[in-house]
Amino acid sequence: MPSMEEVYKSHSKAVYRYILSLTHNEELAEELTQETFYQAIKSIDTFDGSCKITTWLCSIAKNQLYSYYRKHP
Repeated sequence: MPSMEEVYKSHSKAVYRYILSLTHNEELAEELTQETFYQAIKSIDTFDGSCKITTWLCSIAKNQLYSYYRKHP
């Protein structure tokens, strides 16, 4: 498993673009990208390798976006 720094460098732009495509808000996409990687670090032990790491990260990002929308209707 690569380090989280390597994962961030390799996948942060893809996660950012994914969130940006959903929100059309650069500032929010940047904030949620950071939150996504924070949550990924906290739950890295749950990643079992059954999917690509990008898929796992985008799933976390989607959950972060839903959480944001619940708090900011």
